Amino acid sequence: MQEQQRLIKKYPNRRLYDTRTSSYITLSDVKELVLNNEEFQVVDAKTGEELTRSILLQIILEEEAGGAPMFTSDLLAHMIRFYGNAMQGMMGKYLESNIKAFTEMQGKLQDQARAIYGENSPVGQDLWAQFLNFQGPALQSMMGAYVDQSKKMFEQMQSQLESQTRNMFTGFQFPNYVKPGDERADAPAATGKGDAHK
Repeated sequence: MQEQQRLIKKYPNRRLYDTRTSSYITLSDVKELVLNNEEFQVVDAKTGEELTRSILLQIILEEEAGGAPMFTSDLLAHMIRFYGNAMQGMMGKYLESNIKAFTEMQGKLQDQARAIYGENSPVGQDLWAQFLNFQGPALQSMMGAYVDQSKKMFEQMQSQLESQTRNMFTGFQFPNYVKPGDERADAPAATGKGDAHK
C-alpha cells in the first residue's frame, strides 16, 4: 500500500509540526526532506490553506542569504518583470523544463557512477563535481548556444506575431493612419486657416 504524503502543519506561532513523526521541526528539517526527495505538503493548521510554496520560497531566501547566492540581482529583477506579463506562464514552464532536464542529466550520471564504482564509493560520489569542473567551460558554451537559439526562436515568434497582427487589422480604417511605404509625395500638407486666403 502506497504511503500517504507527509503532512506538515504550520501553527500561528510559525512552528512547523510533522504529523508523521509527531514532532516539531525546523525549516532546516524541511530542507532535508527536499534534499532526500521526500514528498510533503505544508498546510496552515487553522485554515488548511496550502503553504508548501511559501515554505519552499523561505528556504530559497535563506539559501540566497547564506553567502553563495544562485540568483544575481539582475536575474531577480528580470524575473519580477515577468509577473503580470503575458509571458509569465510560459516563462515558468520554460524554467521548470530546463531544470528538470538538467536534474535528469545529473541523475543519469550519478546512476552510472554508482553502477561502476559502487554505492558508497568516494570516486562515484565525487564524479558529478569532477564532471562539472572538467566540463564547466563546455557546459557554459552549450548553455550559451541554447540560450542564443531560444532568443532567435523568440525573435522569430515575435516577428510572426507582429506580421499576423498587421494582417489582421489591414481591413480596418484607422483615422490618421498611413500604412508604411504608402506616404505620397503629392499628398497635401496640413495648413493653417490663414493659408486658405492665399
